[in-house]
Amino acid sequence: MAETELNEVESEISVTGGMLYTKTWKPTLTSQKAPVILLHDSLGCVGMWRDFPSHLALRLQRPVIAYDRLGFGRSTPRQEIHSKDFINEEADVFFPALRNDLKLNEFLLFGHSVGGAMALTIASRYPDSCKAVITEAAQAFVERLTVEGIQRAKVLFEKPKPFGKLKRWHGERAQWVLDAWVNTWLSPDFSTWTLEPVLPLVKCPVLAIHGERDEYGSKRFPEFICEKVSGYSEMHLLPDCGHIPHREKEGTFLDLVAHFIERHVSVD
Repeated sequence: MAETELNEVESEISVTGGMLYTKTWKPTLTSQKAPVILLHDSLGCVGMWRDFPSHLALRLQRPVIAYDRLGFGRSTPRQEIHSKDFINEEADVFFPALRNDLKLNEFLLFGHSVGGAMALTIASRYPDSCKAVITEAAQAFVERLTVEGIQRAKVLFEKPKPFGKLKRWHGERAQWVLDAWVNTWLSPDFSTWTLEPVLPLVKCPVLAIHGERDEYGSKRFPEFICEKVSGYSEMHLLPDCGHIPHREKEGTFLDLVAHFIERHVSVD
């Protein structure tokens, strides 16, 4: 398996407001399997996944597709204030355009942090097409630990070096990206947000992975997700792990994802 070659394909998809940058990692021998769609976190982009998509594609022997949300990474910059309804917006406006352009009849969704909330929301819209959801450090509502973590991060990013790292990935978009995260999650208007309305509509198998030391949310998040979804669900709490399990515990993380998909996603 490890010797399988990967084809890497970049593309741009036209959407309301501009274009989305996408990248696909496709194993040469198993390119017909339903792909895994990666949804990045609040400060993320395709580049910030680093080598993980290629490792995931090789391990699962199925295509992996990542994309930059509008305003992030190499997608079209945004000037307007970030919508408080941005999670539903991703599910109802941008993902359908990506799905249609890439002709995705069936797919698996993988979301990190707020990308996990987006993955679950998208799955609720496509119960027949979405074959599984994997969430990593996903928020399910606004928790005190989340707010405190973002407040600390806001202070950190006022320093040139951390902000410079963010700018490395987002260029002139960096300030918008940071403001979109901080101003949304710390807004009183967003404090009552919850995934509760969409979770019962998620019918496919769900794997919720969370680090015990996650600085942006407690184990109550994966517990809540697994309690509320309608289909099979499985939760794993990783010891000595923070907010980025796919980087901090990659080997264990890939094992959990691969074994879950082998057991719960039918052969394409």
